Amino acid sequence: MSGQQQKLKIAIAGLGRMGARHAQHFYALTPRADLVAVSSPEAHELSAAEKNLPGVRTYLDYDDMLEAECARGLQAVVIASATAVHSEQAIKAIQRGLHVLCEKPLSTGVEKSQAVVDAYTSSLRRYPSQKVVCGFSRRFDASYRDAHDKMSSGLIGVPSVFRSQTCDKLDPTGFFVEYAQFSGGIFVDCSIHDIDLALWFFGEDSRVKSVTAVGITAVEPGLRKYDDRDNALGLVEFYGGKIAQLFCSRMMAAGQEDSTEITGTKGKLAINTQPQTNLVNIYEATGIRREIPPHYYGRFRDAFITEANEFTACCLDDTPPPMKLQGAVNAVRIGCALQEALISGKKIEFDEDGSRVDSSGGGELRARL
Repeated sequence: MSGQQQKLKIAIAGLGRMGARHAQHFYALTPRADLVAVSSPEAHELSAAEKNLPGVRTYLDYDDMLEAECARGLQAVVIASATAVHSEQAIKAIQRGLHVLCEKPLSTGVEKSQAVVDAYTSSLRRYPSQKVVCGFSRRFDASYRDAHDKMSSGLIGVPSVFRSQTCDKLDPTGFFVEYAQFSGGIFVDCSIHDIDLALWFFGEDSRVKSVTAVGITAVEPGLRKYDDRDNALGLVEFYGGKIAQLFCSRMMAAGQEDSTEITGTKGKLAINTQPQTNLVNIYEATGIRREIPPHYYGRFRDAFITEANEFTACCLDDTPPPMKLQGAVNAVRIGCALQEALISGKKIEFDEDGSRVDSSGGGELRARL
């Protein structure tokens, strides 16, 4: 069977909001994929899947799904479960030789994230065509890709200043207070996309010189018991004269506000600095306004669908993954350093080899970035 005719047998782990969306993308919007199974520890999520995904087998246990479906020829797994089990589930799939698309981040910590890369590196010796990708969806967005192409062509000269934000619409239920126990903090959970973009636009080999951060709890003071904030600003200084400013927020009033600016020595590129749902203007007695997407999916739905199709093609056609997996670990490293700076109020510095410099005296090196 030719690569164009073959379909990738794929399973989804996790059927929360994002997992259910991934399931629909691979089930109905990825012609070369065959969604064969889904798993979730939540019975009501499986009931919804049985209704919305006819013919797809359902499992309460992830390990049971792997065991049964690998016997039926399973080829790939999408990890869209809780972040706390991303690395564990990804490694189990990798060790079976399956292709893996793991939702961001690989884990909330550096060691577990690196363990995924190490498992993949080891597995490639046995399964040289295996693909493992971390789902940084903005890399699949048409506007970000266009901006990256323009930058790469030299249009704005040398990119030097990067400013990016991920700002969620306020959730009045207080969901993010309890979620903060497991999220890794606002920089690891919310700003991880912006950190990844900074590494993409500045170059995957960019070396961090220092990080600083400040934050407030403007609407959810309960976040402080988990050492988290609902609004934060981070500054990342890179060797080679480049800086990145990151803004993350959980309290936007109108909707999702995700935007990015890249300033170079000859110009600037800006993406989504005036967010809008569509091209409709609403004329009212008080003035003219535009609606904006209510959540991240409203802004990046097409990017997620592109991600599903390109991951499938990558696996079937044995083409290189769209991004290096080690970059996902580097993003978590920076996010964790920013989170520490946010809580400690201290500037964290690193030498050119990526080792952390103890500024308390003696220049002692402690932990590698």
